Amino acid sequence: MKSFVAGKNDSGQRLDKFISKSVPSLPSSLMYKYIRKKRIKVNSKRADIDTRLSEGDVIEMYISDEFFDNGKKNYDFLTASKNLKIVYEDENIILADKPAGVLSHPDETEFNDTLITRIKRYLYEKGEYDPESENSFAPSLVNRIDRNTAGIVIAAKNFESLKILNQKLKDREIEKYYLCVVHGEFEKKKDKLTAYMIKDESKNKVSVYSKPVPGAKTMITGYEVLKQGKNISLLEIRLFTGRTHQIRAHLAFEGHPLVGDGKYGSNALNKSLGFKKQLLCSYKLQFDFKTDAGILNYLNGKSFRIEDVWFEREFPDFGLSETK
Repeated sequence: MKSFVAGKNDSGQRLDKFISKSVPSLPSSLMYKYIRKKRIKVNSKRADIDTRLSEGDVIEMYISDEFFDNGKKNYDFLTASKNLKIVYEDENIILADKPAGVLSHPDETEFNDTLITRIKRYLYEKGEYDPESENSFAPSLVNRIDRNTAGIVIAAKNFESLKILNQKLKDREIEKYYLCVVHGEFEKKKDKLTAYMIKDESKNKVSVYSKPVPGAKTMITGYEVLKQGKNISLLEIRLFTGRTHQIRAHLAFEGHPLVGDGKYGSNALNKSLGFKKQLLCSYKLQFDFKTDAGILNYLNGKSFRIEDVWFEREFPDFGLSETK
């Protein structure tokens, strides 16, 4: 028999999730069977798969020792790059500046070197993240941005912060602002645009319409022109909805595709300027809580930004930046 004690970060977690992370070599089918057969208990009492744990709960497992690996661990995240730019950090959260070209989470093309694995390595080497003692919680991203979009991503260091921030993001109590460079010039220097979109999952691309169509979702995008050059404009964007590729697709639909965007823009126009990646950065974030935020109330009203966005600094005379 082996027992685990639920920690602060485990509070509120389902029993099956806790076990899956605490004993990863235990197959799910056996885990569910052992819970039914009362070979896995909580506080010496029968539990269900969806039993929610509280801090201090003792999870007892009357299962074979073969499922408990006490050998030295080789963590995948330790092969991630140490290159991590931090905009802000405290005991609960990190605001990380994700570079363009880096994935937020692992996928089939890249597993080891992503933003979240860089954050895990950073916290592990600081002594703030110990996979062995945390059991069921690892540092987690609250939001994500596309691979070729740069900017601020929020990471939670504990379960309570993750739970609060997920809800605040859902309730749109965290405001995100973007900088981008687009083709063309604007008559209106500031406006709020409305359109309708349908995503094609197989192509990972959205179609945009000026009027509602069956199955379409509304998207609302605010913009302000900060600077204008010859046939290009630097914009600040505020999203009032959070749709797939919203900024890229919506501005392209309005006749102003992002410079460097090959999916919704013009390769010919991009080639003429010499950019192969979209000039888009989630550069500013503001916490605007309308309801209680628990342990994160101290963040309310605070704003954070990336101080040096290269294409903002160099606009419109980009020169020969290696960031192109």
